[in-house]
Amino acid sequence: MTVTQATPTQAAIDRLPTHLRRFVVAQDYEAYTPRDHAVWRHILRRLTGHLKDKAHGSYLQGLEATGIGMERIPSLDEMNAKLAGIGWSAVAVRGFIPPAVFTELQSLRVLAIAADIRTFEHVAYTPAPDIIHESAGHAPILADARYAEYLRRCGVAGFKAIASVEDEAVFQAIRNLSVVKEDPAATAEDVAHAEERLHAASASRRYVSENTRASRLYWWTAEYGLVGELAAPKIYGAGLLSSIGEAEHCLSESVRKVPHGLACADTEFDITRMQPQLFVARDFEHLFEVLEAFEATLAWKRGGDHGLEEALRARTLNHLVLSDGLELSGKVAGLHHGRPVAPDLATALARMEGPMLLSREGKAEGRPWAGEALVAFGRGALPARGPFSLELPSGLFLTGHKVGDHEVINLRAHLDGRPLDVPSWTLLFLSAGLPSVAGGPADPGAWDAWFGACNVFAEGEAEAEARARKAEALPERLAAAYAALARMRADGGLDSAAVGRIAEEARKADDWLLLEEAEELLQPAAGARPTAGAHP
Repeated sequence: MTVTQATPTQAAIDRLPTHLRRFVVAQDYEAYTPRDHAVWRHILRRLTGHLKDKAHGSYLQGLEATGIGMERIPSLDEMNAKLAGIGWSAVAVRGFIPPAVFTELQSLRVLAIAADIRTFEHVAYTPAPDIIHESAGHAPILADARYAEYLRRCGVAGFKAIASVEDEAVFQAIRNLSVVKEDPAATAEDVAHAEERLHAASASRRYVSENTRASRLYWWTAEYGLVGELAAPKIYGAGLLSSIGEAEHCLSESVRKVPHGLACADTEFDITRMQPQLFVARDFEHLFEVLEAFEATLAWKRGGDHGLEEALRARTLNHLVLSDGLELSGKVAGLHHGRPVAPDLATALARMEGPMLLSREGKAEGRPWAGEALVAFGRGALPARGPFSLELPSGLFLTGHKVGDHEVINLRAHLDGRPLDVPSWTLLFLSAGLPSVAGGPADPGAWDAWFGACNVFAEGEAEAEARARKAEALPERLAAAYAALARMRADGGLDSAAVGRIAEEARKADDWLLLEEAEELLQPAAGARPTAGAHP
């Protein structure tokens, strides 16, 4: 029997946890049009020409090392064949994906590559993720092993950071704005409405969450970072490496350069305009110094009262790591404070809303619990089963009947003699401390297996319709002209008269990119460019 060997990309997908695979899409390489390849070629040639002495030293060699060429959009199979040599891989996704998915992929050394390419109208800058940004921006610097490890560690920190309920509203608003701005049929009113939605979502935030601070750190380093001397830095951020406009703007005197530091996690950014200020890292080791300082502020590292308060105000799914290593994934819904039981812990009792899943070392144990659960803090012990009466150093006094495992019935609770309103039938856990509180479930795969069907992420009709309209926006005669030039480029044959007619058609249609493609074929040795000012 013949066994078909998996392609490099399929092998990368097969290695993904099951819960991440549903966010992956086929690249559908044949769907890229000749104009799409022309957009790629124009941008990559301009970028590499501009960046050869302005980007970090690993950039140009990193393009080849990660399977990225100048002449055409790279296939993910080509990229994965190269990325395997540096311990990374890439999968295709559609536009913006949930932040927790993006960061988990990154923590696993997987680049999420947006399969679409920006439109002709957005050559200089695109508001939506695209294959130029994700591949030509993020991949090349991975050739530097130390930076590649920083990117992975950023993924871990972002994945562990606690997000608020409002963060989801902001994500959906950003996603919507990017779709609208890339849609050729969108009206000025549509764009204004999408921008107003994003403004309203941002204004709805009650506080700056850990997740927001993590995204800012990532933005000012992996996306818009500079490195080297403050007066003469080099570019390494993907947003700068993949945008003609940003690459030319960022090193100008109009952009303020400040030393990289923890302040970047508290500095807002605006995705709708070029950045007026950028952070400059001394070197890639400097990135780790700031990242470690940032990690030390997270509930994932701090645990204790800080972690519980962060999870409570977030109102989202998170997980607690108890002193014996047991992990509780659910929503923290209430806290009762008593006498300190540890230097960082004065919480006597924490209430959690279900559904809740138990795990150890990220591996789920048993079925989810649908009801409420309680965590009592302090040193003590419960019987395997039967009645119990327990007083803890926090001033918490508990009585009830242990059914088995952590299930109790007829529970009563008093704190310093004051009765507490607690469920009479619940799960009860005892913990001497609280080492960690982190974002999301401890076992994302198990959580997705139980509850993912209720939270399926889909690209939605708006994205699919916008993509279809982009394909239809180019008149047939111009599409045919791009295709004719692409065939000549591929075959190596040149029909000068036909190319001349296409060039004239391009001038009449004011299609500077088509004109550039034609002039390049007519004067390859001269490396002709369109007349100054004819393109962005």
